[in-house]
Amino acid sequence: MNDNFYPSVTWGIPVSDGNLPMLSSIWRDQSFTTWLVAINQTSSEVLVLQTVRWRMRLHIEVDPDRPLGQRARLLEPIAQEQPQVVGKNEPIPSNAMLKPNANDAQVLMWRPRTGEAVVVIPPKHEPLL
Repeated sequence: MNDNFYPSVTWGIPVSDGNLPMLSSIWRDQSFTTWLVAINQTSSEVLVLQTVRWRMRLHIEVDPDRPLGQRARLLEPIAQEQPQVVGKNEPIPSNAMLKPNANDAQVLMWRPRTGEAVVVIPPKHEPLL
């Protein structure tokens, strides 16, 4: 399996009528737990082989007025934490096998420096309560 992470960010203010590039920085802090499993095709039993935790953090400064290839600069952290194989495998929570999955639960929010936050793109599935 190849599960690549391809985030995208809008240059303009997603809730305005204009399309001026206003992006000034990107902050991202995401943690993940991933399980490598074997599934018995006859019984549907799931056997956890490895549990891996990892975290991706970054802070990028953006200047949309600079030339292409010079607009973004990584401020921190320069080196990412390496994924950690957990010594004792953890069971997969039952809700991890149901929707919403991570991609369907993502939300795009616009948080201006002043004023209220706005949901630009809601989750594909509402969270279970």
